[in-house]
Amino acid sequence: MTKPLITRILLATDFSDGAVCAQNYAVYLASHWGATLEVLHVIEAPRRLSTETERLAAGMKVRAEAAQRLTEVREELVRHGISVRARLVLGNPAEHIGVAAKDKGAELIVLGVQGRTNVLCGLIGSTAERVVREGPCPVLAVPGGREEADTPSAANRQVEIRRILAPLDFSSPSLDAVEYAVQLANGLGAGVTLMHVLEPVPYDLDCGLGVIEQETQKRDHWNKQLAELQTFVTSFGLAADVEIAGGIASDAILAAALRHRSDLIVMGTHGRRGLSVERFGSVADAVLRRATCPVLTVKTPTFAPDYRRVVPRTMNEPDARGALHEPA
Repeated sequence: MTKPLITRILLATDFSDGAVCAQNYAVYLASHWGATLEVLHVIEAPRRLSTETERLAAGMKVRAEAAQRLTEVREELVRHGISVRARLVLGNPAEHIGVAAKDKGAELIVLGVQGRTNVLCGLIGSTAERVVREGPCPVLAVPGGREEADTPSAANRQVEIRRILAPLDFSSPSLDAVEYAVQLANGLGAGVTLMHVLEPVPYDLDCGLGVIEQETQKRDHWNKQLAELQTFVTSFGLAADVEIAGGIASDAILAAALRHRSDLIVMGTHGRRGLSVERFGSVADAVLRRATCPVLTVKTPTFAPDYRRVVPRTMNEPDARGALHEPA
């Protein structure tokens, strides 16, 4: 029997509405794979208190309230039939999330983001950015849903992942992220949209037809590469379609997610050889801040030793003149 993709999930919660949304996704995924759920709440030291007595009293009160909330979360998860362990710690959230993920052998970290603005908040903000950048495993960041009169609350909202958007730049890291998306889709019975973004090329008045022809050749090449990937994915028994778009990468990805009504975006945190980690990281960051659906960032995916790889680790890339090069 093939080992499940995910056997242990770390849910980082601050008990906010966004954290409730994240909890729903953690339950959804844990239920699919029979995974154990590790729940972590990190208490940050109280600030702006003048005396040691005040700090001690405030700390005891916060800890008691957090312990009660954590007990309620645990009991709720148990009612869903989830195997759960809960832990309460004091300190820096990002550091404790990373340490807990390593110590517990988590294969996925789930946390919430605020969806009403373009600012990451709650227990995250800089914490989420650090977890995405430094986390030892893939990270699922879930935006909080907008509360409207005719929509269910976050606690009662039905979670379902049926359409996954997998943007890629054909670098090895992005192909690993697509592989993760494919394995995830296979476990959830979801379809996949494979997407590549052609970033705009600056032209000047002296550019000739040769430059335009090179860009046309590159577009044709990536279309063929997407079609080849689509064949690999569909041969695995999954529904898959492809899209190639032009423009700013993050804008194109977000527009495609809305157009395809994607339930999840799965993407790498760094990309094509020759581009800096920071540059691609800014794309992932922009998508994380503005996406209306959850975003799963993949940096170091792990798979069972006996799993079947679907997506190639490398693919042909054109050089600046449009000529193709075999992967190294």
